[in-house]
Amino acid sequence: MVLKWSKAGIVITALTLSACSFTEEALWPSLTGEDPAENTATSEQAGASAAANQTVASAGQPVLGTTNFEPAPVTQGDVTGTFVGKKVASMRGELAQLIEQIRVHNTELQNLRGKTIQDSQRYHGTVAAINARLQVGTTPGNPILVQQFNSSLSDLDRISSDIAQMSSLTQKVAEDSAMSAYMLESVHSTFGLSGAVDEDHRQLAILQDEVNQTVVLIERLLKEVTEDVRRQTNYVAAERANLNALAAGVKAGEIYGASLSNRMSAVNTGITSSVTRPSFQRTAVPANRRPLVVIRFDRNKVNYQQALYTTVSQVLDRRPDAMFELVAVSPERVSTGQQSLGKTQARRQAEQVLQSLTEMGLPPSRVGLGASTSRTATSNEVHLYLR
Repeated sequence: MVLKWSKAGIVITALTLSACSFTEEALWPSLTGEDPAENTATSEQAGASAAANQTVASAGQPVLGTTNFEPAPVTQGDVTGTFVGKKVASMRGELAQLIEQIRVHNTELQNLRGKTIQDSQRYHGTVAAINARLQVGTTPGNPILVQQFNSSLSDLDRISSDIAQMSSLTQKVAEDSAMSAYMLESVHSTFGLSGAVDEDHRQLAILQDEVNQTVVLIERLLKEVTEDVRRQTNYVAAERANLNALAAGVKAGEIYGASLSNRMSAVNTGITSSVTRPSFQRTAVPANRRPLVVIRFDRNKVNYQQALYTTVSQVLDRRPDAMFELVAVSPERVSTGQQSLGKTQARRQAEQVLQSLTEMGLPPSRVGLGASTSRTATSNEVHLYLR
């Protein structure tokens, strides 16, 4: 069945994939610069689906902890006048100071959680507004969307700042934990001191219980804050990748979706610090090897990005560790001079497609580049294969 991608000027041929298996022989969209004229609903439906995916991805922010860590007050005791009694009173005062520190840190945590939620709501509202405008279509590089995009960057920076403050709070709570462990050891040691009366040991037992409760409370506080920091840090990293894909959408004036990097497995993602592009290798494409995507550059402007994103994202959903190959294909049945020029142009067009994939979040190390000629091609083409 042939459908025309009205907005992008793309002809799409799609075959249904098996839900149980996925092979590189599956035929994916064939993209050309054919003049759009029919089935505008298809483009709108695809845009709405991409918007829904982006909304789900953005709404996937991990929930912050909700526990309010309010310690119980220290039980006071009578003065016994013994050395052990004085030591118990001293430790009771130290425990009261520690409990006050816990209250301060708990208040700081609750305030940070509230601020993070507010900053997140502002961020998601801005991103949702951008996606809503891109969904219905807009001009490439719309200055209003550019301004909103810059605002979303600032909002995400605020969330990062909130996480940094939480991380600093984690260090403070860790110090509280060390202090509580020291106090517990001191209480145990005091039981062995001579010169104590029964009242001293009674008060010491109460103090030991309260120190134990404080140790447990601090450990719970430390665990919850640490988990908040870990989850939110991973979330912000994923959102920064999504903003890269959103920037590409604003630049093109159409909606894509979440960054392709977030569809890849945590292991073997191929993400490295190097930005070196792969070099072209002469490729002999077997006749029975079907490409995932064929982009035909038979007109000045071919809007292939949305269909390319959809295809690659679906592949990564099934194979998070997938590797790809872009092949620049030039017509063979042309004059020698035209053939040389066609090869150069095809390679540039393949590099253009690679740049689009990179902007969508796919690392260059996941993509190999090849070049070939075709007897059947009438214009330059770029084929995307699954390696």
